[in-house]
Amino acid sequence: MIDHSCWACCAATLLLSIGLTANAQSDTSGSIHRPLFDDDSTLAVTIEGPLRTIMRNRDETQEFPATFKYSDADGTETTFDIKLRVRGKLRRDRDICNFAPLRVNFRKKQVEGTVFAGQDTIKLVTDCQSSEKKYQQLLLREYLAYKILNVLSDRSFGARMLRVTYVDTDRNDKSRESYAFFIEEKNHIADRLGLEHIKISRTKYSALDAAQSNMVNVFEYFIANSDYSLISGPKDSDCCHNTVLYQKDGGPYISIPYDFDSAGLIDAPYASPDPRSKIRIKVRRRREYRGQCSNKSHLDATFEQFLAKRGDIEQLVVRLDGYEQKSVKSTMKFIADFYKDISTPKIVQKKFNKKCS
Repeated sequence: MIDHSCWACCAATLLLSIGLTANAQSDTSGSIHRPLFDDDSTLAVTIEGPLRTIMRNRDETQEFPATFKYSDADGTETTFDIKLRVRGKLRRDRDICNFAPLRVNFRKKQVEGTVFAGQDTIKLVTDCQSSEKKYQQLLLREYLAYKILNVLSDRSFGARMLRVTYVDTDRNDKSRESYAFFIEEKNHIADRLGLEHIKISRTKYSALDAAQSNMVNVFEYFIANSDYSLISGPKDSDCCHNTVLYQKDGGPYISIPYDFDSAGLIDAPYASPDPRSKIRIKVRRRREYRGQCSNKSHLDATFEQFLAKRGDIEQLVVRLDGYEQKSVKSTMKFIADFYKDISTPKIVQKKFNKKCS
């Protein structure tokens, strides 16, 4: 159930943050500052448009005009003209989700001087099944996965939680409220970190930054996700599957993961292990380490990285806006089980050293 009092509190925090970070500015290196992901408060917005038509038409190339509203620092409501289209693969299937993920296309000049400064087209993760409340909890868990990775490393996709009022102009302006979140664009990460986004069909483990790839593999073990690859992507797609490759000054490739909805942390009903995984039974919360044996020398440092951030990660869970107590309890146990694994030498030997590839 959505806590409106908490939203009101978050909105107050947001107004302050918008006032501090309203304009997209270039730093001394020339990169653009995009303030949307500077703040973790929940942003209240309204999206109004032909939503029934959009959800019936699952062609991800077709855009539909809509409006996007939010309140600025002085309480003034700001309205943008946007375009919406569905996106995604599995969740674009109407048999999986009756409310598909969206891509929001802003007009760059309209968003200048706002919290959305510097944004153009951006991914919106939605609640999949609009009529089932449990899917809002699943969405919050997926958001949590992004925020956990943010705590561990700045080499991660930014995420910003929204409280969305959807107004469907196809249904006499019928409205509903739900959580959703924006995900930072791939090229914006490159700009923020001073990296080059690499587009190739596949690569080799030896070409990857060993410490980063080891951290990613342990993170994917943490959230119990097997639906990814660090070296190859789906047929006729850029490398890699649910990870993106970057590079700095011709150095090793840096893998940054995204799209965690198949992870055991989320435990979505439609999720199943990757067919290439060693897990052959449908146990969504079962963990499998997919790191490379050649990177075993990095394990101790990676575990220390996770251990040092345990308190921060647990605080994300207990403070997550809208997260029900039942979800909090389940997630805290899930996290505790991971920390038991990496803190117990016998388990490390069994689940990491002997299970590496």
